[in-house]
Amino acid sequence: MSSFVIEGGYRMSGEITPQGAKNEALQVICATLLTASKVEIANVPDILDVNNLIQLLRDMRVKVERVSSDAYSFQADDVDLDYLKTEEFLRKSASLRGSVMIVGPLITRFGTALIPKPGGDKIGRRRLDTHFVGIQKLGAEFKYDPQRLVYEINAKRLKGAYMLLDEASVTGTANILMAAVLAEGVTTIYNAACEPYLQQLSILLNAMGARISGVGSNLLTIEGVDELHGAMHTILPDMIEVGSFIGMAAMTASDITIKNTRYDMLGVIPDSFRRLGITVEQIGDDIHVPTHESYEIDTFIDGSIMTIADAPWPGLTPDLLSVFLVVATQAVGSVLIHQKMFESRLFFVDKLIDMGAQIILCDPHRATVIGLGNRFKLRGATMASPDIRAGIALLIAAMSAEGTSCIHNIDQIDRGYQDIDKRLNQLGARITRL
Repeated sequence: MSSFVIEGGYRMSGEITPQGAKNEALQVICATLLTASKVEIANVPDILDVNNLIQLLRDMRVKVERVSSDAYSFQADDVDLDYLKTEEFLRKSASLRGSVMIVGPLITRFGTALIPKPGGDKIGRRRLDTHFVGIQKLGAEFKYDPQRLVYEINAKRLKGAYMLLDEASVTGTANILMAAVLAEGVTTIYNAACEPYLQQLSILLNAMGARISGVGSNLLTIEGVDELHGAMHTILPDMIEVGSFIGMAAMTASDITIKNTRYDMLGVIPDSFRRLGITVEQIGDDIHVPTHESYEIDTFIDGSIMTIADAPWPGLTPDLLSVFLVVATQAVGSVLIHQKMFESRLFFVDKLIDMGAQIILCDPHRATVIGLGNRFKLRGATMASPDIRAGIALLIAAMSAEGTSCIHNIDQIDRGYQDIDKRLNQLGARITRL
């Protein structure tokens, strides 16, 4: 298990370019299973979760070629369906939550799929009902083996259907969408997630010959086709990394320019940071965060305490709430962080409290942060990363703290952030990987 040793208190300066979006990469890579033709994907992030999914496809006998440092071609013209029944497949896919999205492509193209109960972040319940109920409505049959913790899915050709999703699940919508593109007839998905990742997946599928309308809305209509062909696709910059860099710059009093952000696809993220008193300057497609000696949290118009909460797109992504929470600890003023979607994602605040942060954990979903500005600096500490997003939040806290910190279990950070230590050290951070 690897660790980071961080010398806190150093300011950074310079330019940094965000990696390709992790969440989009997992979706579009799974979509390559929908055709026997070659699909090329560019701006693929070199991170653990994505690399593990690519290797899983290789093991399934998908032809994978690395075209350049961040581009791959995939050709699923000889998929080994027997491999799905092996213990090796079950073990590898169980450790990678994104692997659940191979179900939609496999069941619609081959009529069979096998998937173990997925793992991933320890952030609370992440049920799969939306995935399974939606695919069942298309005609698939699910059987669960409680001894092996395995779902077996079978179907003849899927048939289009109307469905109203019980939650706007991003991965659930992606899975159902991929299953529906080759189904017979018309599928209508209401209360569909409409995050940029889903928009990008729809753009790729349409380029492959699918017929999807309503892209960018929560009402998707899919006219099934008989087959798909190859296409080329470029992944968006990772908005979670962009948000992490904005918070990191403010909290460490750094002057940073974030390049090529696709600002038009960031939604409310920049304005949400501005509510914490952080200056976020748009310069073309770049974001400049100047040095902040201090920043003050806004209040609502009636003077009541500011609340920052996650919500389905176009609301604030839950993946950034950990960053907002840690950045608020060094602001002036108070804010209520309301994490609605995952009941265990705020439990890392005890580590911030050990560092001197003033935080009241109200319940599993809400924490009140009392920002004391520069009057009290965080102090270095030894801690472990429980999940990807808490990990980057703890790294930001350690970089702003007085003294030296150590973060264990940084494999969690590596799952979502590419060479984060090297890239930040080039800006002036002091991070050592052990």
